Amino acid sequence: MEERNECLVTQDKRFKREIMTTIRQDDVIDSVADALQFISYYHPKDFIDAVHEAYLKEESQAAKDAMAQILINSRMCAEGKRPICQDTGIVTVFVKVGMNVQWDAELSLTDMINEGVRRAYTHEDNVLRASILEDPAGARKNTKDNTPAVIHYEIVPGNTVDVQIAAKGGGSENKSKMAMLNPSDSIVDWVLKTVPTMGAGWCPPGMLGIGIGGTAEKAAVMAKEALMEPIDIHELRARGPQSRVEELRLEIMDKVNDLGIGAQGLGGLTTVMDVKILDYPTHAASLPVVMIPNCAATRHAHFELTGSGPALQAAPNLADWPEITWEAGESAKRINLNTVTKDDIAALKPGDTVLLTGKMLTGRDAAHKKITEMLAAGEELPVDLKGRFIYYVGPVDPVREEVVGPAGPTTATRMDKFTRTILKETGLMGMIGKAERGQVAIDAIKEFGSVYLMAVGGAAYLVSKAIKHAEVVAFPELGMEAIYEFDVVDMPVSVAVDSLGTSVHQTAPAFWQKKIIAAKSV
Repeated sequence: MEERNECLVTQDKRFKREIMTTIRQDDVIDSVADALQFISYYHPKDFIDAVHEAYLKEESQAAKDAMAQILINSRMCAEGKRPICQDTGIVTVFVKVGMNVQWDAELSLTDMINEGVRRAYTHEDNVLRASILEDPAGARKNTKDNTPAVIHYEIVPGNTVDVQIAAKGGGSENKSKMAMLNPSDSIVDWVLKTVPTMGAGWCPPGMLGIGIGGTAEKAAVMAKEALMEPIDIHELRARGPQSRVEELRLEIMDKVNDLGIGAQGLGGLTTVMDVKILDYPTHAASLPVVMIPNCAATRHAHFELTGSGPALQAAPNLADWPEITWEAGESAKRINLNTVTKDDIAALKPGDTVLLTGKMLTGRDAAHKKITEMLAAGEELPVDLKGRFIYYVGPVDPVREEVVGPAGPTTATRMDKFTRTILKETGLMGMIGKAERGQVAIDAIKEFGSVYLMAVGGAAYLVSKAIKHAEVVAFPELGMEAIYEFDVVDMPVSVAVDSLGTSVHQTAPAFWQKKIIAAKSV
């Protein structure tokens, strides 16, 4: 006790001696806005290095092609300063405020951060998609500037303000999992049971952030904060684990990759590139565990305000990006969306690479809900879906000469509950989205001889280059969820569910899991 008191006295004297730092309001706002613009188009170098390494060793051609598109898209975004993904995320901030900080500000720190978010997302040179809806259980009205951010504060010793900031996509955030395990339960077993239930909507390859202990909400915050750390699993493996948490990181990473899920869920050697874990003391009767994945559009930055002005991000060296090329290949099939027939659809097989040319419609959750409500009420739809393809996307607004901003796919399973009704009532022929379909949608696709095609999540800017014309044709009040008509040329996709109901997201991971296990048993 005496030792503890002496420590506290010493610490108190140090605080008093430490010079107070004044942080200006504009410095906070400018630093937040700069960081969010920066991470919208620059991947962290550690992430690029990890994807490239996984790409080089990948044996699954479908997964390798997906990672090639992710790497090409990343370089294009870095060069063009446009968003890596059309989902520019919900802003999450971890702020550590030194106890010897004072403020030259009229706004609260929360309001300063949100003003930075507002300026970043409405920047005229790089408009970012506003995805945040207020009144989430009611009207779900878009706030139009992506505010408010989710902010976590901690008061710490010192005279600086330390900020970790991220923009987290909805597809990966929606796959977050939580369990209140018994103290004797295996965390590894829970992870291995849970990861396959997440599907591929979180856009692997990515990272898993895991929070262990504390209380339910503490575990969730730790899981999210863990994702702010750089990828360093290979350094850990080289030096060897020095704690139970480090042992868990290695064990979970190896066993998750042995599941064979692979990039975009297409089967392969790499599903996760790192596993991050933070823990905290917990109740004797409890073992809270939360797992949150990060996607192929990993976006986070760190800065520290010291009172000397805004903390601005330093542009990376584009020479650090690998030179990757990708072509569809001679085996790719071409579909003219303006003349496509049921026979054309029937000829497509799971895993086929397809290049789409012609006019397609777009639509996400809100549009699908409105369509089904209108059908139920016997009302005429504003667009004719018969024989058409619909792309599940909410694009970024265009800037300068763009026809449309980054326009990658959104998670297709959210549209599953609408699929049978729309196929039956409208004659829709095909769908394009991200990741797998649930069984209810697969059954409907088989029943009506439709097809589901998959575009690569995390390659939104690359995909947008295939779009030659875009205009809103229905539900303009829905903003980015309005129905557009896109005119595309050679838009790359692959067959995820064919007209017979065979899903590549079911067959490929099972094949690669067996192959990985067999190789390890030799």
